[in-house]
Amino acid sequence: MVKNPIEYNYGPRSVAVGDFNNDTWLDMVVANHLVNNIAIYQGYNKGIFSKTIEYSTGTRSTPYMVDVADFNNDDRLDIAVANYGTNNIGIFLGFGDGSFSNQTIFSIGSSRPISITIADFNNDKLLDIATANYGTQISPYSISVGDFNQDNRLDLLITNNGTKNVAVLLGDRNGKFKDPLMYSTGASSSISFALGDLNKDNRLDVIVVSNDTGAIDILFGSYEGFSNQITYSTDSFPSSVAVGDFNSDNQLDIVVPNMDSENINIVLGYGNGSFENYTTYSTESRPRSIAVGDFNNDNRLDIIVVNENTDDVSFFLGYGNGSFAKQERYSVGYMPGSVAIADFNNDNRLDIVVASGGGADVCVLLGYGNGSFADQIRYNTGIYPRSVAVGDFNNDTHRDIVVANANTKTASVLLGYGNGSFADQITYSAGSDPWSIAVGDFDNDKRLDIVIGNSFSNDISILLGYGNGSFADQIRYSTGTQPQSIAVGDFNNDTQLDIVVANNGNNNVSVLLGNGDGSFADQITYSTGSEPTSVSVGDFNNDARLDIVVANYGSNNIGILLQYNRGFLKNEMTYAPGGGSKLRYVVVGDMNNDTLLDIIVANYGTNNVGICFGNGNGAFSRQMMLSTGLNSHPSSIAIGDFDGDTQLDIAVANYGTKTADILVAHGNGTFTNQIGPGIRLASVPFLIASGDFNNDNQLEIVVAYDDSNNLDILVPFNTGSFTNQMVYSTGSSPWSVTVGDFNNDNRLDIVIANSDSNSISVLLG
Repeated sequence: MVKNPIEYNYGPRSVAVGDFNNDTWLDMVVANHLVNNIAIYQGYNKGIFSKTIEYSTGTRSTPYMVDVADFNNDDRLDIAVANYGTNNIGIFLGFGDGSFSNQTIFSIGSSRPISITIADFNNDKLLDIATANYGTQISPYSISVGDFNQDNRLDLLITNNGTKNVAVLLGDRNGKFKDPLMYSTGASSSISFALGDLNKDNRLDVIVVSNDTGAIDILFGSYEGFSNQITYSTDSFPSSVAVGDFNSDNQLDIVVPNMDSENINIVLGYGNGSFENYTTYSTESRPRSIAVGDFNNDNRLDIIVVNENTDDVSFFLGYGNGSFAKQERYSVGYMPGSVAIADFNNDNRLDIVVASGGGADVCVLLGYGNGSFADQIRYNTGIYPRSVAVGDFNNDTHRDIVVANANTKTASVLLGYGNGSFADQITYSAGSDPWSIAVGDFDNDKRLDIVIGNSFSNDISILLGYGNGSFADQIRYSTGTQPQSIAVGDFNNDTQLDIVVANNGNNNVSVLLGNGDGSFADQITYSTGSEPTSVSVGDFNNDARLDIVVANYGSNNIGILLQYNRGFLKNEMTYAPGGGSKLRYVVVGDMNNDTLLDIIVANYGTNNVGICFGNGNGAFSRQMMLSTGLNSHPSSIAIGDFDGDTQLDIAVANYGTKTADILVAHGNGTFTNQIGPGIRLASVPFLIASGDFNNDNQLEIVVAYDDSNNLDILVPFNTGSFTNQMVYSTGSSPWSVTVGDFNNDNRLDIVIANSDSNSISVLLG
């Protein structure tokens, strides 16, 4: 049961709750816009509140919204007020005993704040405030916070009724925001919006409902791609590229071997996408490719270089400060062209495998863990093995080897025994002149797959693995001309592996986005320098997005392609319920138990509730209409399990017929229309919400009215029908409702802000 209301007669506009005096009881603060103050109500253990303690917000300040947070990190709650009339934000610092300092004013110029939101926008562990300001032609209506560009920094989304759009303001690491990006909604009354990942790509999407157009607009968070390359000079004919942190500053650096000048360049990164001038170390031979790893177990990255002309490899041991010792050299096979690193004999020391590009074998050098290596052991492959990669292809926890054989148009798989030795090769067909190779799980079956870049046939081959060391036949996807290098990574942050290919003949790179099932979208190309021969990936500007670095052999530079970081929204979809629907309310939930979000709307004009079932890819079925009755005009909806069958049902407040109904769900996307005519209400319902107010583990429904001073609690039977409502008096025209346990009796209580009677009502459970 709910007790009689306790009323406090002041002029409220907004209410917030918190424990202001640290007595473990919830207190209240109310913004009284008519009398230009805030009022503090201290709560006692029986749900009784003290007389008000008032603090002025200033003459003609007209406070519109209030919120609470600890702004000065003293473990005491403070108060923030949006003063619409005086164009400022007022901060009242709490003393922890229920009293507050006089407000400190922060001007926002000529803007009139109507809404505020609080978050740490600059990652300094201090709370910040964002405001939505009314009074311009833009007419911002609502504001919310989210990370729209996946850089781990909070951004803002605002609906602008005056300009019929939504604005995204991207946050940076110092609490500032970039100029707004505008996306049209085509509606001047976007009265409600919600955020959610509708297509399971790990990006926030925006759902907006508009009263004037009667449409549901969806703006999808989208992958935008890479900006134009930024180039950094190298020495002559850079042939490969690798990345790592060489100076222990937690920022990615770059190393490039230069064939003509017979050296390597170390390019240290600043962590913001820019780099220092390079330093140089001689190799005394034509270095073809490069890799990095810790070969002497000192927790500092070292470098291995493959020298094509002298048939050996060079090791540069790192000091951890960006500098390196003189090279040590080890003999390998004929015209070595590619190297990969792994622990092949399970001794926790890195070993290497080198492809003999001019021969028909690979060389394995087992490491001693001190920067030195045993003599090479050779294993047969196809003719002219151009590229080598490693992975566990048969799920035995031992590292295996895969090689791209240019002359025989094949890939060789050598399964490892875990002791540093390998079985004879197994070959699989590839395209023409396979030049590069990489591995990854492209179909999310926890089995490694292979991707091969075919230089003469201008495509890539995908070989999906069975997890036992064997592979399916190749599937091929077009690339640019002469693909010479390949790398994998999740470029669009959808948890699916993608592929980037360096196209030597087209002077560009191709990005193929993965679908997560082993298939890929068509290539997207980005310009590079001349004759890109090698590609690698890493996050060079610390925005949680993978960037690309390319070695441009023909233009003697490296190209950095940073991902755009703009919170891009695109592919707007509109789902129109039909003429005259006059949408009033929107919620999201999984209404058919398929783990995909659906959209539920109240169609005021067409007397029904609409459900758009999600397909999981951002598309939705045509709206299914559930009638609420002739002239019912549904104005608000809530979802919950109202009949105890674990399925989400829909509760509806019908403005036109003064009724409340339940649409009972069957768990498969079908519903039974309301039982009977619904429960008759004495007044016109304005808002509906739900909660368990009597601790019976069953949801009850709360209805607030537009034309009366009452609040009703409706208790559903397990059949989905109602008992007679329990009526509780409030003030005049209840406008806003919040719930909480104000008297610590483990029962939910209700507080209502009453617009016309200038009061708030507290109903104790």
